[in-house]
Amino acid sequence: MELATRLKDINEYYFSQKLREIDAMNNAGKKVINLGIGSPDLPPHPDVIKTLHTESAKPTTHAYQNYKGSPVLRNAMADWYQKWYGVKLDAEAEILPLMGSKEGIVHICMTYLNEGDFALIPNPGYPTYRSAVSLAGGQPIAYDLKEENNWLPDFFQIEKLILENKAASNGLPGGSFKLMFVNYPHMPTGKLPDSKVFEQLVIFAKKHSILLVHDNPYSFILNDQPVSLMKAAGAMEVALELNSLSKSHNMAGWRVGMLVGAKERINEVLKFKSNMDSGMFLPLQLAAAKALELDELWHISVNEVYQKRQVKVFELLELLHCRFDLQQAGMFVWASIPEKYKDGYELSDKVLQQSNVFITPGGIFGTNGNKYVRVSLCSSEEKILEAIERIKNS
Repeated sequence: MELATRLKDINEYYFSQKLREIDAMNNAGKKVINLGIGSPDLPPHPDVIKTLHTESAKPTTHAYQNYKGSPVLRNAMADWYQKWYGVKLDAEAEILPLMGSKEGIVHICMTYLNEGDFALIPNPGYPTYRSAVSLAGGQPIAYDLKEENNWLPDFFQIEKLILENKAASNGLPGGSFKLMFVNYPHMPTGKLPDSKVFEQLVIFAKKHSILLVHDNPYSFILNDQPVSLMKAAGAMEVALELNSLSKSHNMAGWRVGMLVGAKERINEVLKFKSNMDSGMFLPLQLAAAKALELDELWHISVNEVYQKRQVKVFELLELLHCRFDLQQAGMFVWASIPEKYKDGYELSDKVLQQSNVFITPGGIFGTNGNKYVRVSLCSSEEKILEAIERIKNS
């Protein structure tokens, strides 16, 4: 059976392939320490688990649910945005619960991109942006984020990209710049947004009639000042924001996220989403609402763990003679590799083969990540210390 054309430029996700290689090494007795993937190893708050258990035991909570999600969850999301970001949202009209924010990336692309339309994606950036654009028939156009520019957009370079690609597509199907994906705190670099970048992005989006899509799952990890792009003046006119409980509340496998934006945009995305699923399990939604009620002590307790792990990862990277910024947010550490290595893949493969420790090559996030590696903080201090000893002794 011949594959659909939409899959011709889509490769299997890097981590999917790499995990098979690691599984094979483990089956051979290597016992690989995986410091590559950002899947929180800590549990959700006990009250969240208790809510899921209690609500699941009720005979009345197992039916299909509203496509827009439970009012309980949407109200909790609105309260959460008001409390932590200072953003006032209409729970009925401006919030759409998602089965994880990754789902939302695909939904947005399918909602707005016609064949041949352009979407701006960051380089380096989350690989799903590129694949979602391609699956929807769009053309991903990478804009540079570079260390020398503090991992912030260069708006002059992006304007040049827009003009060049519009000229090249003259007379071809599509050819409109529809979307621009942004992500701060940035993954994989850990860069926090400065006070002006969100305002600049909104002005830029208005100028070019582009819909901004801000992916914001890392704002609570190793960051005591969470910020939303939707706080910027005029953002509701030109932006959608994705958020998630995966990282902030240790609920990655629960698949609970949200999309926030203007009523018109939410309804447009819902038009597509409502044809893809039949709502989220109600006990999951009620447990997620409980998670969103947690106070500052929860986030402090989670970050205390990550801070201790980060110190050990810094030690590991120093062993590898990598250079890194001490001020990084999120659950990873991004580091530039020594010049003797061709790229991050070479260093990653060396550490894996010689020390049975896996760290992520930065090149999977785009060409601007080729000279970097990324190390996850989602393993215990004991595991990180064991990885350090293996590297020392190899």
